[in-house]
Amino acid sequence: MTTLFDSIPSGHAKEYQLMTASDAAATNVAITAPAPAPIVSVKPVVLEAPGRGEGLHVRISAPTTGSELPIIVFSHGFGSSLHGYGPLADFWATHGFVVIQPTHLDSRTVGLPQGDPRTPRLWRFRVQDVKRILDQLDLLEAAVPGLSGRLDRSRIATAGHSFGGQTAGNLLGLRVLDPVSNSAEDLSDSRIKAGVLLATAGRGGADLTPFAAENLPWLKGPDFAHMTTPTLVVAGDKDESPLSVRGPEWLTDPYHLSPGPKSLLTLFGAEHSLGGIAGYEVRETTDENPERVALIQRVTWAYLRHALAIEDANWTAVQKALSESIAPMGRIESK
Repeated sequence: MTTLFDSIPSGHAKEYQLMTASDAAATNVAITAPAPAPIVSVKPVVLEAPGRGEGLHVRISAPTTGSELPIIVFSHGFGSSLHGYGPLADFWATHGFVVIQPTHLDSRTVGLPQGDPRTPRLWRFRVQDVKRILDQLDLLEAAVPGLSGRLDRSRIATAGHSFGGQTAGNLLGLRVLDPVSNSAEDLSDSRIKAGVLLATAGRGGADLTPFAAENLPWLKGPDFAHMTTPTLVVAGDKDESPLSVRGPEWLTDPYHLSPGPKSLLTLFGAEHSLGGIAGYEVRETTDENPERVALIQRVTWAYLRHALAIEDANWTAVQKALSESIAPMGRIESK
């Protein structure tokens, strides 16, 4: 689906209505992506990971053509793996990005035993996984036939969903109060130039449910004040998280509590899977909506091309979208 837009006047904090194709067909204004290119996907590539207890399994997906390809390292949600998130990974790869997906220790495919001593620092191992990938790009590049010499290492982004959004946030400047050391150190990585946080946890403390406070200690004290890297936050206005007493608004904290430049895409009617980004046929999807997924594909693609200084035309098209839709799919605001 091609999602069409019209434009509205801008303000200091710009807001735009995202429209369905039928609502906006008469405008002849579209977010356009090039025709999808064939891709090659290699999995698993196993990186040695001393101190982790498991080798790091990685999937790399890349277009078979093109050069100076930008990179997205994607962090999955709790329990998923490198096999998930095909709707996003495939779209990004077929439209010019190299997508790298690690399997973190909390994955169901790892099967970490109950009471494993690594559990309190699962969040920290996740961040180390992404940094290890960046440290070993040479090895990952060599593992994909025909990819050698085609990466643009000056244009690296990170993205993540749910727990993966917090992981990506750490690399963008979010600080987490470590439940083991009781400190909140800077784990940002200057190699990463932009990010996308999908359905990502907000403020801790009294905003958490008793379950979250007891079982997910890395959510207790996040600090967004240092998350300065350009980032798109994506949240569903029907995402009633069992982790917070504040409801869907909690998932917008990564935007509101961090400094600019930031943008927030609020999706109307979307729950935690945002219409089905976690997989093509995933039982966790309670709000299946292919049009919503198509919108997320294109908006995230356009944003990352803008934030990585590739081109601005498609992101500009989003920012010029009109508010005249009869049934808008969502709202974008920027600061």
